[in-house]
Amino acid sequence: MKQLMHQRLLKLWLLAAISFGLVAPASAEPDPKLWPVMKEAFFANRVMQEVDFIKIDAPRRAESGAQVPVTYSVNNAAANGVVIKKLYAFVDANPIPLTATFHLTDTLGDFQLATRIRFETDAFVRLVGEDANGKLYLASREIRAAGGCGGTVEGDEASIRASAGKIKFKVDDPVKLNAIASATFNIKHPMRTGLQRELVSQGFVPAFYINKAAFSYNGKPLLSIDVGVGTAEDPYFKFNFVPDAAGKLEVTATDNEGKSFVQQVDVKS
Repeated sequence: MKQLMHQRLLKLWLLAAISFGLVAPASAEPDPKLWPVMKEAFFANRVMQEVDFIKIDAPRRAESGAQVPVTYSVNNAAANGVVIKKLYAFVDANPIPLTATFHLTDTLGDFQLATRIRFETDAFVRLVGEDANGKLYLASREIRAAGGCGGTVEGDEASIRASAGKIKFKVDDPVKLNAIASATFNIKHPMRTGLQRELVSQGFVPAFYINKAAFSYNGKPLLSIDVGVGTAEDPYFKFNFVPDAAGKLEVTATDNEGKSFVQQVDVKS
């Protein structure tokens, strides 16, 4: 159901962008006119407040549009009682703009997550927070980067698929209970967008990507991420959480072909 909804929203956004002439060419200046159309496509008729307690940290100009580092954070103290339950991350000039949706829990404390995303052209990153009552809050950042969504792909298909799903997962030492701990998750995967072409035939290569990563601690949900193809190759997420006891941090990742990948790490104080 969620996947069908996202596909419908994407179609609405693409139709609106084409109708208003808002599809950005490569190497274009970041275009602020994209966001009002996209906002209406994804959040029709909903009020959205710009805030400073949600932040996006990233370079103004990235070395590669295929691997743009960003850090998303929510300052709970500055939020004055607003509790963000969900974060939507967009690159507003990408052909598929929704890069990921983050479902948060209280165990994360002040949310902070570092990741890497793709840019087709210079654009704004938009981070939309939603609270339990459905109210929306917005943060934005302009970044210069290009060429990360299309292009050609090559390499040995058998070896690419054999390595897909291999996970590196760790929690930084030392760990103190009821204090901030840092976890790093990295999964090998080509994250094919469906917009890339095969080098020889120039035909489009089918989309093949991680679509979800769900983290739990001692059996309880911690963080769930709906991953989109705007997330860079070999998805990387480094996030904070607050363990209240020693235990196990577990992740289950799935891809769009139905494969599942599981890893655990022991957390000791």
